[in-house]
Amino acid sequence: MDPAADAPRFSAPIAVQIVALLIGGLAVGQIVTLLIVLLAPPPRPPIYRMSEVAAVLDGQTVKPRDGRALVRTLQAEPPPAPRDHQPGFAEADRMTLVGLLGVSQDRVRLSFERPHPHIWWSPFLGDGGRRPPPPHWAGPPPHDSGGVIFGDFKAAEQLPTGDWAVVTSAPEPFPNPWQARVMVWCLVCLAVLGPAGYLFARRLVAPIGAFAQAADRLGRDPSAPLLALTGPAEIGVAARAFNDMQARLKLYIEDRTSMIAAISHDLRTPLTRIRFKMEAAPPALQRTIGSDLDQMEAMISAVLAFVHEASHTGDRAIVDLLSVLECVVDDARDAGADVELTTNGALAVDGDALALQRLFTNLVDNAVKYGRRARVELKSQCDAAVVEIADEGPGLAAAELERVFEPFYRAEPSRNPETGGIGLGLSVARSIARAHGGDVLLRRGLAGLTAVVRLPLADLRTSAA
Repeated sequence: MDPAADAPRFSAPIAVQIVALLIGGLAVGQIVTLLIVLLAPPPRPPIYRMSEVAAVLDGQTVKPRDGRALVRTLQAEPPPAPRDHQPGFAEADRMTLVGLLGVSQDRVRLSFERPHPHIWWSPFLGDGGRRPPPPHWAGPPPHDSGGVIFGDFKAAEQLPTGDWAVVTSAPEPFPNPWQARVMVWCLVCLAVLGPAGYLFARRLVAPIGAFAQAADRLGRDPSAPLLALTGPAEIGVAARAFNDMQARLKLYIEDRTSMIAAISHDLRTPLTRIRFKMEAAPPALQRTIGSDLDQMEAMISAVLAFVHEASHTGDRAIVDLLSVLECVVDDARDAGADVELTTNGALAVDGDALALQRLFTNLVDNAVKYGRRARVELKSQCDAAVVEIADEGPGLAAAELERVFEPFYRAEPSRNPETGGIGLGLSVARSIARAHGGDVLLRRGLAGLTAVVRLPLADLRTSAA
């Protein structure tokens, strides 16, 4: 194995990467804003010629060449007089308009308006129009513009009937071309920053997801592969501590398992010596002590088998749980047991097929031995496969539903191994289920007990990948 391949590969800390993402997004946003300013300069204000305004006041239809449409309305009251902040050359423009209309001065009024969209002005953002606007917001340029009005205005002429004809520029649409270009540029900026930020964030949190998956694998299989030492610095520190913890747990389990196996194996030597010495004992004593020796050897053999299976786990693969249950049920029926299987369909789990078969064999055997018959049901609940094995036996007291999972504990009062067993069946079943990330529970029913096995469903997409 190449040592360089297993070398830790850590990137910058998470805080540094987040700050880099913020700075990068801000830089891209500023660049896009600069492009907007350079490539899409603000629009010029609308331009209206005095001749166009005079023609509309006279009732003609005129389309301004450089401005929005002009709207003519009639009203009984004259428009308010121009405010005192109007520039001095507004009076000169009014006089130009008087000359074009050929009427007296008191019948003509002209004032300039704020040239801004209404969406950007409201009483909540300013003084509601009572404060004089900035100088560059109102009025035309100096009067030498040659009878031209820049920006919004309001012109009025008193008609012979006494009514007032008022001409104003049409309201600016929203969005106007300038605002539409800005919106397009903002969408372009989001289209650039959105995917980049998503990919960056996904790359940032990917090691956290791998860390969670490794923790889940550890709960199912202590011998699972170690977590790869990659990702941000903080994840690297956590991954190193996680791998150390997994190694210590694995070593602890192996030490305890080896110790139990050694003790059980060494007990066979004094049992063999006792059998040799029993040959000289009276026949009655041989029968009495020989029965106890047989029971001790059976217990030692069961312990050794349990330790062997716990320390030598098979390869994990996608297992069809329905096929495993069918094999268990068929074997029980061949032995003459009354066993029935019901299911809504096949379910797949990730595990060791032989270990799972022993798990369900122990539970079915218990149901047949103590409850006369077994009813096996396979179903799916959320993200787990649930197997319920119900019997029709006498059941157990509530206080013993958990104690029966303790090694060598037997609820059967006779203490006879022929009727009560060794006391490792349920312990082995729960150990196998928990090694696969699940569990085994006992539940009292109307008649007998129901053993409930819950195993996590396999992620077929991850397995295929």
